[in-house]
Amino acid sequence: MSTEPEPGTLRPGGRTARVRAAVLAAAGDVLAERGFADLDLADIARRAEVGKTTVYRRWSSPTGLVTDLLAEMAEESLPRTATGSLHGDLTANARLVQRTLTDPRQGPLFRAVIAAATCDERTAQALGQFYEVRVAEWAPAVEEAVARGELPAGTDAAEVVRAVSAPLYYRMLTTGATPTEADADRAVAAAVAAAEAGVYVSSAG
Repeated sequence: MSTEPEPGTLRPGGRTARVRAAVLAAAGDVLAERGFADLDLADIARRAEVGKTTVYRRWSSPTGLVTDLLAEMAEESLPRTATGSLHGDLTANARLVQRTLTDPRQGPLFRAVIAAATCDERTAQALGQFYEVRVAEWAPAVEEAVARGELPAGTDAAEVVRAVSAPLYYRMLTTGATPTEADADRAVAAAVAAAEAGVYVSSAG
């Protein structure tokens, strides 16, 4: 059985890291500008000023590029903001999501990746892993609120975090409108109220 790593899963250093950064930046630009369907490895190599052979050897397919791009985005995402209160922490999370989705580059990029994930299993897995990392980063905000007595014991922290961002993505994907700060604040208020009422208490707990 081959022990070669799957294309796009290596974390290189030195010049190889610079090549990776240039290629992934170019891939992100194309996704934001034209979407997944126009993600062509030869075009990416040209934009990144990297040899085509290097790009084909390392990533092998557009899906490989997207997988690695999502991994990089998860690695470089801003860390959790700790404010000392559940409402403050979740507001920081919601505002971060809102700013990302309204960003002129990141917003279209996420829409393109989400669209690709609906018909490409590997992209869907990579997108799922990206959000697992982000949810895990913010889950302690809810766990700390439980410890402070702000929320019922057994509250599913990951579900609360997802409940904050879900309305923002839903608005973007179903209406085409980018979410506002008011939308972010409304999502937080709804998630906190539901959590306080025990809606997210895990049956397993």
